Amino acid sequence: MAKYLISFPSAAMVLPDDEWKAAGRDAHAVIEEAKAAGVYVFAGGIAEDVPPLLVTADGAFTEGGYPWAPPLNGGFTVLELPSRDDAIAWAARIAKACRCDQELRVFQIDPQS
Repeated sequence: MAKYLISFPSAAMVLPDDEWKAAGRDAHAVIEEAKAAGVYVFAGGIAEDVPPLLVTADGAFTEGGYPWAPPLNGGFTVLELPSRDDAIAWAARIAKACRCDQELRVFQIDPQS
């Protein structure tokens, strides 16, 4: 089984004010379904009120991420699934609940980690 990242950037969630509560409820319901199915690894979002730190190999750090990279934000779900087709189906369920498209990626696992 592979681990899949299902995610969206914050800017993708453009909802009318009266839909936010329902989207949150529906997204949490899908996560509960994933837990019940035994495929849940973790889920959450990037804390956008805490700036990233760029840490060098010698331990020095500066506030901010890579200056050339787009910001990393939004919501993330990691599921462990038997196939890409299963991952696509779960991503569709999450997209419907969140009311925005989801990006799907598979983790390349280092067998020595």
